[in-house]
Amino acid sequence: MKAAVATALLLFAADAYEKARLTMVKEHLEARGIRDARVLAAIRDTPRHEYVPAELQAHAYEDRPLPIGYNQTISQPYIVGLMTQLLETKPEHIVLELGSGSGYQSAILSKLAKHVYSIEIVPELAASATKALQRTGCRNVTVRHGDGYKGWPEQAPFDRIILTAAPPEIPQALIDQLKPGGKLVAPEGEAEQLLMVIEKSANGALSRRSVIPVLFVPMVRGTSDK
Repeated sequence: MKAAVATALLLFAADAYEKARLTMVKEHLEARGIRDARVLAAIRDTPRHEYVPAELQAHAYEDRPLPIGYNQTISQPYIVGLMTQLLETKPEHIVLELGSGSGYQSAILSKLAKHVYSIEIVPELAASATKALQRTGCRNVTVRHGDGYKGWPEQAPFDRIILTAAPPEIPQALIDQLKPGGKLVAPEGEAEQLLMVIEKSANGALSRRSVIPVLFVPMVRGTSDK
């Protein structure tokens, strides 16, 4: 009897989160212009509550950033949706993410790309993101602790690069590691930040455009050799 009650409670909780997730996608993403069907499906299928601290899970599907410790946050769902849509990731792509954080953006990208390489400057967050990704079945994500300013040259070049923290300027190392024909999406700036899209043509020429003003945590420069 107790086992049956426990199972029912678990199913109820899962259903409650599913409804909240579907509502979030409809009211905060689709209603605000996120139209890419693959992106929307990936977000619908990604349990954001698994990527926030337990005491904040009741707020996981509100359209706002949430603290995850170490002066870092999990981004607002709309911004995650917008950046993912701008990235235009294809199933054959190899993606570099700078700023693993909770692992939530990595989880979404894992449903859209062939493989995601993600770098996190805070070792505790790199470890917890890895655990969350494993727990939720994301097998095509590799997370490591390291300095995002250096990128991941051993795995370069990348079809797509995304930053989830804001450098004053996009590091040249990341531009160099972007494949010709590739795209980079990132917040850039200090007191004032803009969400930028950088594209590299087949001959290596760069184009830049700003999308909207944003507010991200600063991208921290590390001392790791990685």
